Amino acid sequence: MKRHAVLITVLFALVVSLISVSIVFWEFYKLNKEQYINHIFSKHTTITQIYTQHQQKDTSAVMLEANLAVYKFTIVKKLKIEDIYKDGILLKQKGSKSVDNRLMMNARGFYTKQIVTNLRSSMFLYKKRIYFYIQTPKGSLLIKDDVLKPYKYFNVLYTYSTVLLILSISFVLVLKKLQPLIRLRRKIAVYGNGNMNISFKMDGEDEIASIANELEATKCKINDLLESRTLFLRNIMHELKTPITKGTIATQMLKTDKQRDRFSSIFGRLESLVNEFALIEEVTSLSDKTDFKEYRIVDIIDGAIDMAMLDDGKVEVMVDSCIKINANYRLYTTAIKNMIDNGIKYSPNSKVKIKMINNELSFESEGECLKYPLEYYIEPFTKENPSKNSFGLGLYLVDSILKVHNKVLAHEYDNGVNRFIFA
Repeated sequence: MKRHAVLITVLFALVVSLISVSIVFWEFYKLNKEQYINHIFSKHTTITQIYTQHQQKDTSAVMLEANLAVYKFTIVKKLKIEDIYKDGILLKQKGSKSVDNRLMMNARGFYTKQIVTNLRSSMFLYKKRIYFYIQTPKGSLLIKDDVLKPYKYFNVLYTYSTVLLILSISFVLVLKKLQPLIRLRRKIAVYGNGNMNISFKMDGEDEIASIANELEATKCKINDLLESRTLFLRNIMHELKTPITKGTIATQMLKTDKQRDRFSSIFGRLESLVNEFALIEEVTSLSDKTDFKEYRIVDIIDGAIDMAMLDDGKVEVMVDSCIKINANYRLYTTAIKNMIDNGIKYSPNSKVKIKMINNELSFESEGECLKYPLEYYIEPFTKENPSKNSFGLGLYLVDSILKVHNKVLAHEYDNGVNRFIFA
């Protein structure tokens, strides 16, 4: 999920925007519809007044229809209110009172009598027409409005759809702008895996194109530096091997055995140092894993033992012959050989046991616990005992080889046994 954080953030912003806009438009739709209904419902006041006057003055039905026709109202006689209640939609309903002051006469003379009439006005939507239903104690009246139309939501829907379209197009444009960034990330991953010829160059003048072109320039500089470094190391090691070989040959011409042994030891150590430097250069400059193949671990261990040229009984192998590993044979063999040499060199009985513990290769040897943390020993040219015949590159080289194989070197001490583990 973290690899797509930008995309997820943009998608989250889009979803939040769509939900927010939808909620706002829904509330606006309800408010607008309510205002429209309240506005057209105000017509019931006119109808109520006309009908009340008709009842109070006891005018004819023709007069009532004429008064209603002035306001574009039509009395509905054929339609039953039960049908409207059943199939129509009640938009609004309101109860009210009509007050009428009448002049009355009795034995004492004239007096004013206040007559209060209870009214109920209802507004219905039935078959896309607006109907008013007026109820009084003396009767009821169903009226159709010939002018009013039901509420139409098309304007709101059109605006809502337009906003959604704009948001969707904006999201698509953002994604289109992010596509070069996604491709750039993939190219960087390919470059990190060792493809030094990948091109980051992009056309355009936006920020992503600028970053890509800067990466392309940086890649070219790094490639030039790596090529110069490799060429320098290989040339210098080649130049060193020539005088070492000549010195080794010249040593055999010395008259005394003591001098020959001393110079042979010096040139031998120099040759070993050059070989270890060459191996370190190979490990650190390993750009791909095309040489990685599947091997049985026991075969790699046997190759390491042969490389170390050890006597029988020095190494005890307790590894299942069926276990396999994907590795660079020469490098992994060198790493195991260095661990064997290290165990024999620092063990009182000069023996090493190789085991598989929890699917991890382990090297066990008797001896004292390390004085310093393992990180101290995997640094180059670091050794605990300077008198030992070593350059302090053994564990550093092992750690470098394991990193190439996506593994790490670990150490633990238990009851007088040092255990180094390829984890």
